[in-house]
Amino acid sequence: MAKGSIGVTTTNIFPVIKKFLYSDHEIFLRELVSNAIDATQKLKTLASAGEFNGSTEGLTVSVSIDKEAGTLTVTDNGIGMTADDVDKYINQIAFSGAEEFLNKYKDSANAIIGHFGLGFYSAFMVSKKVEIRTLSYKEGAKAVCWTCDGSPEYEMSECEKTDRGTQIILHIDDEEKEFLEQSRINALLTKYCRFMPVPVVFGKEQEWKDGKYVDTDKDKVINDVEPLWTRKPTELKDEDYLNFYHAIQPGQEDPLFWIHLNVDFPFTLTGILYFPKIKNNLDIRKDRIQLYCNQVFVTDSVEGVVPEFLMLLQGVIDSPDIPLNVSRSYLQADRNVKKISSYITKKVASRLEEIAKNDPKAFEEKWNDIKVFIEYGMLSDEKFCDSAMKFALLEDTDGKFFKHEDYKKLVEGEQTDKDGNLIYLYATDKDAQYTYIKAATDKGYSVLLMNGQLDVPFVGMLEQKNEKTRCVRVDSDVVERLIVKENFTAVELTQAQQDLGNTLFQSQVPAIDKANFSVNYAALGVDDQPIVITQSEYMRRMKEMAQFQPGMSFYGEFPDSYTLTLNSNHRLIKDTIENAEKALEAELKPISEELEATENVINALRSLDKDGKGVPEEKKQDLKDNEARANELRDKKKAAIAAYAAGQDKVHQLIDIALLSNGLLKGEALSTFLRRSVDLL
Repeated sequence: MAKGSIGVTTTNIFPVIKKFLYSDHEIFLRELVSNAIDATQKLKTLASAGEFNGSTEGLTVSVSIDKEAGTLTVTDNGIGMTADDVDKYINQIAFSGAEEFLNKYKDSANAIIGHFGLGFYSAFMVSKKVEIRTLSYKEGAKAVCWTCDGSPEYEMSECEKTDRGTQIILHIDDEEKEFLEQSRINALLTKYCRFMPVPVVFGKEQEWKDGKYVDTDKDKVINDVEPLWTRKPTELKDEDYLNFYHAIQPGQEDPLFWIHLNVDFPFTLTGILYFPKIKNNLDIRKDRIQLYCNQVFVTDSVEGVVPEFLMLLQGVIDSPDIPLNVSRSYLQADRNVKKISSYITKKVASRLEEIAKNDPKAFEEKWNDIKVFIEYGMLSDEKFCDSAMKFALLEDTDGKFFKHEDYKKLVEGEQTDKDGNLIYLYATDKDAQYTYIKAATDKGYSVLLMNGQLDVPFVGMLEQKNEKTRCVRVDSDVVERLIVKENFTAVELTQAQQDLGNTLFQSQVPAIDKANFSVNYAALGVDDQPIVITQSEYMRRMKEMAQFQPGMSFYGEFPDSYTLTLNSNHRLIKDTIENAEKALEAELKPISEELEATENVINALRSLDKDGKGVPEEKKQDLKDNEARANELRDKKKAAIAAYAAGQDKVHQLIDIALLSNGLLKGEALSTFLRRSVDLL
């Protein structure tokens, strides 16, 4: 029997391994099974190189537990080890046998998993003692037994073992007894080993007998050694892809379509990514794409390998070229990762373009299910955006779909303003904005439907991507001013009539929380609405963008700004203002005359400012008094108009109809409107 100390630079390394080497203790099982898989794969490689003449049939890895003895055992019938191998690879921490083996057989090595030589020592995270019983494939080799209790001291001797391979026996710590439970081990093997390339056996298959499940004589293999992504797409049917999808994403609807990744230069990458039905639920979960390394599960946190917008996809990717740390749990940023990320983005864009080109009708039918994904990608990834501009669709309010370039050609004739800007009109709600949409389409304009979760920032991106292009919502102004092609038709009302109308209508707008209203005029058609309520494109968009950009959150606190545009050509507006003018003439005339005289005095006093230093000191109080009097007269005039307007049902009715058409009439104001409507009938 040989005794010795494990070759480490720090004699107290085991507590470090136990606490800090791996982020999760359960990883030990993956590491030990992975090492066992390596041992079988090495044997296959040696056989193909002519260095092993025995049979490679029936290579397996088995896991077993003995609750009574308190042990968990991982067994393989792979390459095995000699005493020299144990001394070299076990007694010298961090000397990776897999690394050396790969260097020697780099042209033929088949799926060697290990990279760091520390995986075996993860066993000490859960064990108070670890035994190795191993017999090398080499002719004349003697079996070796190695034991260590978690200190740097070990014992190694020859032992009785007749079958080739290695057996790792873990004497589980009292604090880690969960790893002696069959359900726990079964769950871990399913999580980490379900697609390993060599059969992994755990327990026996069961059958229903005499009212209960009982073990059979047949070993239970927990893994699929040839998962779908390792096979050629030409060998697979849609049914195969769907079955695999439901195996890794149980309970989900069928995916829309999928991409089979398969590249071997300049890096190796395989996998299958599925497009689930997303609709408008932008649920970016970062655990729906599983990362494998040579069929060994590594992590479902794939940030860095997969661009964030592709986190909406589901599936698996497998690459031995992604650098991993010692626990294989966290990705390290390097050139390969960036290349793989770019490749996946390019492949996804290429697949989408292919579908859109080969079956445009089917692509249109899927559009609303994938729209949020594509828009998210276009907003977050410049290269994907450039590619997506070729296949992304725009939908109009009639439900017709257009590629971006086709739509631009369709509308540039009618929707280019007098300054050469192409105007994209859009609506966000076909029902709520119906009257505005109809006004625009009646004028020969096309209106896009932008009702998606990301359409607010998306319209801004369209403006950036297309020179001299503006996106304007149909309810942001009256239809004549949405696309300005010539000077506006002049409003025929006098300034005095316009001032009267402003106060007449604005004073009677019911109080609406977080909303401001102003009044202006437009010479619309005689059959158009008497009052059109519009909302500033700029301010509304700033408020909407506040939910996407934290730096703009202050815009979200601003009140909504609405404009009551009075149609100066409509009979009801003209009659209402003319009737008010007559009814208020006697009351307003002396106020207006005094106000005019006061304003003349103010102008005369201000004209005394010859050098920009202000009016002479002796005239300042006089100016101040007259300005105060002018304000009093204006307020008096407004109060008189408001008092008159308060008793005019027609004024209230015109305002409320406009508010109602915009969904702004609610609560008590709506109830009052309904009662008034009945009375007017």
